[in-house]
Amino acid sequence: ISPASAGLMASPNLNLNDLHYCLSGHPTLPCNVLKFKSTTIMLDCGLDTTSVLNFLPLPLVHSPRLSKLPGWVSKDGTINLGKELKECAGRVFVDAQPEFCLPERELLDLSTIDVILISNYHCMMALPYITEHTGFTGTVYATEPTLQIGRLLMEELVNFMERVPKAQSATSWKNKEIQRMLPGPLKDAVDVWMWKRCYSMQEVNSALSKVQLVGYSQKVELFGAVQVSPLSSGYSLGSSNWIIQSHHEKVSYVSGSSLLTTHPQPMDQSSLKNSDVLILTGLTQMPTANPDGMLGEFCSNLAMTIRAGGNVLVPCYSSGVIYDLLECLYQFIESANLGTTPFYFISPIANSSLEFSQIFAEWLCHNKQTKVYLPEPPFPHAELIQTNKLKHYPSIHGDFSSEFRQPCVVFTGHPSLRFGDVVHFMELWGKSSLNTIIFTEPDFSYLDALAPYQPLAMKCVYCPIDTRLNFHQVSKLLKEVQPLHVVCPEQYTQPPLTQSHRSDLMLELQPPPMPYRRCSVLNLPFRRRYERIYILPELANSLVPSEIKPGVSVATVSALLHSKDNKHTLQSVPKPPPMPPSKKRKRVIEEPPVALAPKPMLSGAVALEAFLATLQKHGITEVKVEETADGHILHLQAEDTLIQLEEDGTHIVCDSEPLRTTLRDLVLRFLQKL
Repeated sequence: ISPASAGLMASPNLNLNDLHYCLSGHPTLPCNVLKFKSTTIMLDCGLDTTSVLNFLPLPLVHSPRLSKLPGWVSKDGTINLGKELKECAGRVFVDAQPEFCLPERELLDLSTIDVILISNYHCMMALPYITEHTGFTGTVYATEPTLQIGRLLMEELVNFMERVPKAQSATSWKNKEIQRMLPGPLKDAVDVWMWKRCYSMQEVNSALSKVQLVGYSQKVELFGAVQVSPLSSGYSLGSSNWIIQSHHEKVSYVSGSSLLTTHPQPMDQSSLKNSDVLILTGLTQMPTANPDGMLGEFCSNLAMTIRAGGNVLVPCYSSGVIYDLLECLYQFIESANLGTTPFYFISPIANSSLEFSQIFAEWLCHNKQTKVYLPEPPFPHAELIQTNKLKHYPSIHGDFSSEFRQPCVVFTGHPSLRFGDVVHFMELWGKSSLNTIIFTEPDFSYLDALAPYQPLAMKCVYCPIDTRLNFHQVSKLLKEVQPLHVVCPEQYTQPPLTQSHRSDLMLELQPPPMPYRRCSVLNLPFRRRYERIYILPELANSLVPSEIKPGVSVATVSALLHSKDNKHTLQSVPKPPPMPPSKKRKRVIEEPPVALAPKPMLSGAVALEAFLATLQKHGITEVKVEETADGHILHLQAEDTLIQLEEDGTHIVCDSEPLRTTLRDLVLRFLQKL
């Protein structure tokens, strides 16, 4: 050991449970908690917005059609929830402010969470519910684009809800007894008592004030116990996978990643190697749909509708895939003779979103980065805006209503068709078969999204574009990075219900992945064998190593183990302080106790044949040898004595003290003293 206090390997018996909690049942909107090395880390806090499909749309302009819908009454007439539930096109919807399905909050005490790691802006939408209402006092880590675009998307969501306020809140239908009597899909809705209305802008600002910005490959120390680091995941601007590691264990968290060449920086795969556990989530929701094929279909359907004199409605998020759609259209417009067709992007955050995409240069792929230094805008939508082919507005009110001309293409939110400006266009264009709605976001079932607008004359095209990893890509990735264990949502371990014969649409690994579902708790399979311990120079100087075989020396250490902030240090044992002189004269002043030198430690093995030969030399000839599971028992018959020779100890059972001492000395000849 060098006196410069090099790190020591020790193996204390640390049976700390490394646990994985799943708080969300939606694999692409994950919320997991990892208890690892005495730290509690939340991995993402996605908001399950599919619950809004059970609610009626919020129209921006009074809708006679929606206001005249009949209330729902059970067939036998015993339950009348006409004020809360409305019947529309054969389905029943809740007539109230849409509510979201939150991550599970009862499974563990969320105030104990030390940090939250965010992988992309879609996976942080539940952040205000976690940071503002659970006693959370930790830090949130995210990249700058994730924070800024996440802020925009939260702002947009709050805006959508607040500009169409609904006074009444529906609670009676959530009663378990009543919910059982309702028609599907309301009857099967999960955890409806946990559903909550949207947060306020004040809560958004408070939540985001807890975010600390990090860059790719930056290492952040958590309490000296673990180090976390974000890696590019290739999915969206600033999207990250995370490495969580201690001195001897490594966990990788892979969520929302893409190997396709789109606008973000490419995925960093090599840093995922040598993981003990890889937590995998956020795979594509459309494993059978090729994004390039879908883009082609999107463009051809759009052109066909415009040529026939119809309008095209694209319900989409205000960041992400829309950049790729606009880029694709930029290349397509001239060849398809759509040069005079106006394109409108309507969102409270449209302007900010388009500008942000142009300024986060270091987060873009290489060829988009090089354009910035020319200088040229990295995205072609800048040119579309300059030439007036693309116009953006905060809402349908104001300038848009005076400049709007048809036929046109409108990009607007929300993809669920339950709130936002899209509701107005559904009411406006739904009755004409010339018009087309093209769904590109994979988060919502398009049939469920359209349900409250039936009967609908407008054409409907489903072109879901999801660039996240598919099963073929992820299997190849896992073969390359070779984690010891994979933890993933249960849905990935079996084929989809609608295609149960497709074994290629699931993860098949050796060893099999460890599946989780909402509210499950997994024990992670770490074999914790080592801890790093530092030794102080003065203690290292006092050690006297003994060579036990060529090149191997050992020394015994008597020291105090000092542990603080997850750092362990061996320190010299302090000498006892001298005793103060006694006031009582009668007593003789006692000397302080002398610290006894530690007894030497014995090592080595007692070789049976050689030991028997030594006994014979000392006149002990009648020895019966019996083999046991741990070694041998020697019965010295004439002396009525037993000797147990085992791997880690030797026991002598003997009545005669002189003989016992002799036998002890014979055994010691075979052992080394340290």
